[in-house]
Amino acid sequence: MTLGLAVLLGYLLGSIPFGVLITRALGLGDLRAIGSGNIGATNVLRTGNKAAAAATLLLDGGKGAAAVLVARALAGEPAAMVAGFAAFLGHLFPVWLGFRGGKGVATFLGLLLALAWPAGLAACATWLAVAFAARYSSLAALVAAASAPAWLALWGPPGSAWVGAALAALVVVRHHANIQRLLDGSEPRIGRGR
Repeated sequence: MTLGLAVLLGYLLGSIPFGVLITRALGLGDLRAIGSGNIGATNVLRTGNKAAAAATLLLDGGKGAAAVLVARALAGEPAAMVAGFAAFLGHLFPVWLGFRGGKGVATFLGLLLALAWPAGLAACATWLAVAFAARYSSLAALVAAASAPAWLALWGPPGSAWVGAALAALVVVRHHANIQRLLDGSEPRIGRGR
């Protein structure tokens, strides 16, 4: 029962489409019809509104963190991990948008920071290092996600490395088109248009 409530809480928090809500509130149009059609901060940035993109990034990360922290406070560590995973799924498959959501990188990093802040900081540092060196946001996200199970094994609660591995696998699946573009050299670099 408790884990079921953690799943429900996490999913409902994760399914809030902040990118869509923010762009609509600011009169920037339907985010799903802009750029990649993704509901995350990277696509919000394509509207040209950096503040909206920053708000989306923080709120998408915050909903993952909130799911973990609330579930942990109410029911302990197993519930926190389940709620975080459910929040990630909520972002990827939000009921409010016909189960067509984002790629989940900000939500993933937010829940990672809440699960074990040293692991979360290490994943964020990994993202920054790869993004700075290669200038590909998608590659940075893939490497940061792939490194997360190792960071959780070092600093996370027992069993969290397996949660990190499952989340990383979903990040890879959601980035399949980016991976293809990286391989064929057509993926846009940070700071350049599509």
